[in-house]
Amino acid sequence: MALDRAPAQRADPQWLARLLRERGTRAVAASAEGVLLDEDPSPALPRVGLPDPEAGESDPILLGLEDGRALFALDLDAVQSPVRASLLSGRRIAALREAGAVLSQGEGGLAAYLMALLNWHRRHPHCSVCGAATAIAEGGYSRRCPACGATHFPRTDPAVIVAVGDGDRVLLGRHAGWPAAQYSILAGFVSPGESLEEAVAREVLEEAGIEVRDPVFVTSQPWPFPSSLMLGFKADSDGSEPTARDGELEDVRWFTRDEVGSALAGDTTDLRLPPSVSISRLLVELWWNKDL
Repeated sequence: MALDRAPAQRADPQWLARLLRERGTRAVAASAEGVLLDEDPSPALPRVGLPDPEAGESDPILLGLEDGRALFALDLDAVQSPVRASLLSGRRIAALREAGAVLSQGEGGLAAYLMALLNWHRRHPHCSVCGAATAIAEGGYSRRCPACGATHFPRTDPAVIVAVGDGDRVLLGRHAGWPAAQYSILAGFVSPGESLEEAVAREVLEEAGIEVRDPVFVTSQPWPFPSSLMLGFKADSDGSEPTARDGELEDVRWFTRDEVGSALAGDTTDLRLPPSVSISRLLVELWWNKDL
């Protein structure tokens, strides 16, 4: 995503007020259910005008500068019905996973940023120190408490996700409620005081009873459900038989390279992999191509 987040300028309230008055200022919009999507002529987040700031319908949250022009986040759940209806005309709200599968990489990154920031503001209207209502500051990059003076910033929760290999086998698990035959690599949140490598080893042992060695970082992906950062790893294992242990997984097992290849090609109904928008699918593909 090429957006300039303007970290220095956004602390200036006069600069922000000027942006709101400029003709070129636009917004991308989302509700709690997903992002506003325009599919004509191709899937994209429509750049729309901001409602009149004097109407006080929603607090402006600055995402950054796009080609030198201000781009704000607009919460569709906070605007009046006529404005919402106008914005939805000829468009639709798409869940973030669905939108990410059809948007370009840049637009998908913007959608993730938009949803993460709006989700944080929806979930943190009050001060965690004293309980008073907080106010948006720095164009949406923080919230300040007028009662005790505390400043609160958006948080991102680190989570590890790992492709565990044993030669020509990869470890995959499934949660209850997933579509039939869908499996994915294992993942979990990092605990306080824990390194990423320790989190990889702990999660795999807790969920599958498998000991791993030599975890190596591969890549990462923002995952705003509601506010995570997925940190992708590869690791080798002891090759023992996995067992679903902690109640999180319905099943966990080894899959061969041939089985994974058939699933990637869509030639089998015995194994379904995560959608292409996810880091889990990428790590499986890298393992299958022997790029890990």
